[in-house]
Amino acid sequence: MVVLVLGAVHALSFAPGPLPGWTLPYVQVFSLAALFHRLFRSDTHWQAAGYAFLFGVSNFTLGLYWLFISMHKYGGLTWPLAALGVFILACFLAFYPMLAALLARYAGTGRIDRATLTVPAQLLIMAVWASAWTLLEWLRGTFLTGFPWMGTGYAHVEGVFAAWAPITGVYGLAWMASFSAAAIAMFFRRPDTRNDVRSMAGIAVALTFGLGGILLGYMRWTHPHGEPIVVRLTQGAVPQSEKFDPDLIYQGIRRYMELAATPAKSPEGQPVLIVLPETVVPVFQDLLAAELWDEWRKIAAAQNAEILMGVPVRDNDGTHYTNSAIAFNGSTPLDALTSGQLAQRYDKHHLVPFGEFVPPGFRWFVDAMSIPLGDFDRGVLGQTPFSIQGQRIAPNICYEDIFGEEIVHAVRNSGANDTGATMLINMSNLAWFGNSWALRQHLQISRLRAIETGRPMLRATNTGMTAAIAPSGHVGAVLNPGSAGILDVEVQGTQGLTPYVKWGNMPILAWSLFMLLAGIAYRKRKGLAQKI
Repeated sequence: MVVLVLGAVHALSFAPGPLPGWTLPYVQVFSLAALFHRLFRSDTHWQAAGYAFLFGVSNFTLGLYWLFISMHKYGGLTWPLAALGVFILACFLAFYPMLAALLARYAGTGRIDRATLTVPAQLLIMAVWASAWTLLEWLRGTFLTGFPWMGTGYAHVEGVFAAWAPITGVYGLAWMASFSAAAIAMFFRRPDTRNDVRSMAGIAVALTFGLGGILLGYMRWTHPHGEPIVVRLTQGAVPQSEKFDPDLIYQGIRRYMELAATPAKSPEGQPVLIVLPETVVPVFQDLLAAELWDEWRKIAAAQNAEILMGVPVRDNDGTHYTNSAIAFNGSTPLDALTSGQLAQRYDKHHLVPFGEFVPPGFRWFVDAMSIPLGDFDRGVLGQTPFSIQGQRIAPNICYEDIFGEEIVHAVRNSGANDTGATMLINMSNLAWFGNSWALRQHLQISRLRAIETGRPMLRATNTGMTAAIAPSGHVGAVLNPGSAGILDVEVQGTQGLTPYVKWGNMPILAWSLFMLLAGIAYRKRKGLAQKI
């Protein structure tokens, strides 16, 4: 029961509400520390693994409850089946913390209750647990296309570890957070040794990480590129029940036309780029009347701006389907819009299982739900950013921005005259999940991508959270979820590469693997008993 409560508390740490944002890093670390304390004192590996599994089930069931909304309210599944679907997914994801516990127990010293452990041995055990936790989170983010949502690092967007993200990425934050949790657990492992100075070693290292993060907060890895531009972010708040309804589709499109055509408040605030969310046109581009495409061109011409919008595209042969983002202006040829063959087009690379492609053996599950526009083709990784008003803009669609190792491909230099993306734009439709944690969790993820890359991240969503995020991760402006509106923001592009953009996840993965091997070598050298 205790570990179930700890998992539920841990789930609260990935987005503000009901807890304030500043508390999230502490909630995450201390709830994980309480779990580790229990795992340290477990008599056998499998007992520890069982506790970790229950923690994971509780954590993911609560943290991903919003999937119930999409499956039941919009997917058409009965509530018992939708609830069962969330629970089964939570059980599957819970295998990763379970395997992390098994790995750490094997590579460490089994039950940790020895007051005679030296300081280096204690630090090594903490590093082993941090490494096992981090490696299994990375595996969760990559295996079977990956699902790194609710990764430990996302709880630390506003914490003292955040400034490490441009160096280590999200998995580096996970390592520091789990090391800190292990240090706290080690400190309280024996009531009669809490005052032992050796038990403070791990706490001291964790505090050093925090102090280092504070100092790194003053470092700038990137610098301005070109002149600032004014960008309009739109949020139509079209209900998911209406978005794909044949009788209401054009009503939703008209709402976004009105938002895009809204006059600027001042000549200085005239947007040069108007961004609309994912699948703003919810039918294939060749099914939208040429007259409507012409209206979009006229809006772009009247605003003297480029329009960046999400639209499903099928190529002329009718056999290639992509979830795409296209950019056009008033002079773009009409046949380029109707055919989808535009010079500036991005095809989504990382597709959503069940929503955008059907995993082998799960056609029955997808058929049980009424999800439109499934089974897309993948775009290639590292597509050329769009060139708009002297800036190089890399779109990403829906949950693509939870894969930091893929986002960096758009930011890296790809040639002598190519500076990579100077701005990132996420285009999403989270109306599937109502006004739930999903919206705020996704905003936290985008904030960390901005910190990792040193790039501004702009978000245009259908129902929220539409926001402008600075390279520091600070949210400069945001629209209220569920309300229609526009956000005209001045954005300064940046260039220069952070260490994480250069190196990706390899350093933290190599370090974690090294520490696990060091733990195994130490255990074998000392001949420490291992209870299975």
